[in-house]
Amino acid sequence: MKRMTTASLTLCLTLGVTALTGCKSINLAMPTSSAKDANTAMSAPLVEKRETISATGYAVVTVQNHKNPAQQRLMAIRASKLDAYRNLTEQVYGQQLDATSTVADMVVTNDTFRAKVEGVIYGARLISITPVGEDTYETTLSLDRDVVQDLRIMFMGQMAARGR
Repeated sequence: MKRMTTASLTLCLTLGVTALTGCKSINLAMPTSSAKDANTAMSAPLVEKRETISATGYAVVTVQNHKNPAQQRLMAIRASKLDAYRNLTEQVYGQQLDATSTVADMVVTNDTFRAKVEGVIYGARLISITPVGEDTYETTLSLDRDVVQDLRIMFMGQMAARGR
């Protein structure tokens, strides 16, 4: 009886392994495009991460043109915000640079640089306005990359219309 049990056990194990091997070789995946789309959707993040660019601006309180310290502080906050917008505009559109050099007797007598930034910014988010030290304010703005592309396309259309 012990032999039959061993033989029965061997037979059961052989059938079990064969059955499991057969299941493994069956392709259960659906060969349609919807299965491919489902796999892509599962690998995509649940929350889309949006890339942004950011810019920081600074302004000193005591150089603001007002006698009232509270008004100077408000003007410095406004100036730091405008500086941040200027820095953001430089990142989106670039900077126009004009340079002039004067040479006399093979010696540079005058070297002048002039920078100009031109553009429109909309959709910027205010990240922070913080005092830095006792006499300076710092403002940080951010802008989504999608908005940056829209701004550049709009600006290029305006430049083409002006004939520049």
